[in-house]
Amino acid sequence: MPNLITLDHVAAAAERIAPHVVRTPTVPSPGLAEHLGVPVTCKLELLQRTGSFKPRGAVTKLLGLSAAERAAGVATVSGGNHAIAVADAAAVLGVAATVVMPQTASQRSIAATRARGADVRLTPDVSTAFTLLDELVAGGRTLVHPFDDPVVIAGQGTVGLEFAADAPDVTDVLVSIGGGALISGIATAVRAQRPGVRVWGVETEGADSMSRALAAGAPVPMAPTSIATTLAPPYVSELTLAHVAALVEDVIVVPDADAVRGCLTLAEEAKVWTEPAAGCLVPAAHRVLDRVGPDARLGLVICGGNVTAEDVAGWVQRFAATPLPARTPASR
Repeated sequence: MPNLITLDHVAAAAERIAPHVVRTPTVPSPGLAEHLGVPVTCKLELLQRTGSFKPRGAVTKLLGLSAAERAAGVATVSGGNHAIAVADAAAVLGVAATVVMPQTASQRSIAATRARGADVRLTPDVSTAFTLLDELVAGGRTLVHPFDDPVVIAGQGTVGLEFAADAPDVTDVLVSIGGGALISGIATAVRAQRPGVRVWGVETEGADSMSRALAAGAPVPMAPTSIATTLAPPYVSELTLAHVAALVEDVIVVPDADAVRGCLTLAEEAKVWTEPAAGCLVPAAHRVLDRVGPDARLGLVICGGNVTAEDVAGWVQRFAATPLPARTPASR
């Protein structure tokens, strides 16, 4: 079994990256509290540099590279947010970056990655993107893996370090899962500081690599189909699976349509503009409350907001989506 990171690793990452990232707000949401019938606190990582939590891990990794690794240039793969973050961090730190992205990535993300100076390589799908990444690393570039790296996990865990300090009363924290680095780091930090807090993972159907891995007891390759492309690697790693199995209460999978409805609910009730990777937390919150009861105090990690109005309008039309209904008094 892989070694899990510790609170000390996360604390060291927090000290290292403090000058380079935003300590994002942790705020109560009266609108979501009314919608869900329990107190809700949001960690607004969509206000982080580049619009998602991803710079935390990227900066942690790049700051730790040797001179030779920096000189070789870095390579990574991403459906969007990690790509932008690595390109941004590399530009700030003077490191050449090659970023492999599937053609399914949003045009906004591709353009934003290129605008920060990265060499973007497009592939037909996410599986071939990971294959090309392996070739680039074999050719000498330094790997900045989006999730299969304890250094990156520790960097993402700084979200949890801040959340536990700023919202000490939460009982349940909901975190989206792509490759699993964010929830692995957050669960490490939160559970170490607040052992009684339950951490819940959330995936969308067609981007449910972690759920499949938990069921199988090992990572399972899959071809992602979800619209939540920022949650859609073709597998999770042994490392992130080990963290989730040890530290996470359960992983909830919601349909794409409900993730879009969650985006609309967050816009109307929390007044934040999010991508489906964050929207999926709202329908999952309803299901968590069905399981834990009305005394919960929820914490939602709003992981990113890199989505266009055109994207959202298209999904709303495709799924005939409307905001999620509020919980009725009888269900509270």
